[in-house]
Amino acid sequence: MSRPLLFFGALVFLCIALLVAHSLFLKANSKNTMRIESEAFGHGGQIPAQFTCDGENVSPSFSFSGVPKEARSLVLIMDDPDAPSGLWVHWLVWNISVVTKTIGEGGVPAKATEGMTSFGATSYGGPCPPDGEHRYFFKLYALDTELELPKETTKDRLEEAMTGHVLDKAELIGLYSR
Repeated sequence: MSRPLLFFGALVFLCIALLVAHSLFLKANSKNTMRIESEAFGHGGQIPAQFTCDGENVSPSFSFSGVPKEARSLVLIMDDPDAPSGLWVHWLVWNISVVTKTIGEGGVPAKATEGMTSFGATSYGGPCPPDGEHRYFFKLYALDTELELPKETTKDRLEEAMTGHVLDKAELIGLYSR
């Protein structure tokens, strides 16, 4: 075998080894270890109709894990970036206790506050896309504080209040079309 070919092979091997090592380093040092899951659908899966405007329009159940020990509260935001008029907010819930491991179907954790959605209500509003398949993002945030906000608070105001207080974030995406 020629020297240039050996050199090239060794260089390729070294590059692959460095990429694998870098990937393992990033995974081991990743800040985001928190998870949000639902028994109703998996990440990237179809949201069952009962949780939409075509069904009972109740929130699905959720489970949380990996909440940082230093967290003081949790925030859950559900929105639809595929809405024709722009981002549509379906649910805002903050000051969820950090000991909360699950939220039951149609439930809101005790002492948590629901904020103002794009429907003009302070409650869950299920998927109701006017056309095509939409993505629904359920975002869970761990904060180093509790938030003193009125229930009329919008997503923009909630995110403004969260600035500088987010310790970790998890995301679950569900799909729905009518």
